[in-house]
Amino acid sequence: MSIKSDRWIRRMAEEHSMIEPFEPGQIKETADKGRVISYGTSSYGYDVRCSSEFKIFTNVHSATVDPKNFDEDSFVNISGESCIIPPNSFALAQTVEYFRIPRNVLTICLGKSTYARCGIIVNVTPLEPEWEGQVTLEFSNTTNLPARIYANEGVAQMLFLESDEVCETSYADRKGKYMGQRGVTLPKT
Repeated sequence: MSIKSDRWIRRMAEEHSMIEPFEPGQIKETADKGRVISYGTSSYGYDVRCSSEFKIFTNVHSATVDPKNFDEDSFVNISGESCIIPPNSFALAQTVEYFRIPRNVLTICLGKSTYARCGIIVNVTPLEPEWEGQVTLEFSNTTNLPARIYANEGVAQMLFLESDEVCETSYADRKGKYMGQRGVTLPKT
């Protein structure tokens, strides 16, 4: 198993639509925003952007968080160029990018150091072989201060690991419950 380079990522995005929309370079500044938290292709990964739709956990209804019986009223929906996550709280968002993972590739997501150094942890489960969709991003604000997440800027890095052997059963073969997701997707059982 080997990690894939910028050349491989560009080729897969351009020839096989693995990432859409795709940025072949590393963007650190834009005409409309000036300096941004970087996104796009890096040496051995792809820095994804967060969209402008957020769901922030709230305790208004004193609900219990239950993955088998999830209450959508546990969230407040926010739309905008940034999102303020309350202290010691949690928010969901999705990537701007839509992914199509090849059958012999596992994709792992790690948070960007810019956010990690501010106490903001990004969690994403691995993107399995032949999974496709927008990635739901989970943000934890571990600080006792409000924390800001910026829409349409880099939030996490995807690493692509190619296996030396094609899997017997892919996510698509299993008809995984999160296949083809668009938008922030809540827990499903």
